[in-house]
Amino acid sequence: MSTDRFFMLFAGIVVLVSALLTWVASTWWLLLAVVIGAHLIQASFTGFCPLVKILKSLGLKPGEIFP
Repeated sequence: MSTDRFFMLFAGIVVLVSALLTWVASTWWLLLAVVIGAHLIQASFTGFCPLVKILKSLGLKPGEIFP
């Protein structure tokens, strides 16, 4: 699995968990989805993502989006 695919998988899981927690616990959990969405927009413009740096150091192969 490349860093790009893991990044998309992680973001999707966090958004789904945020939606579930919003439904079960509190509407404040929507802020987590907003933060992830803002980070996705930021990463698309700058190409910088701390998670990808960590994944590269753990040995995942680089992808096309985050070389």
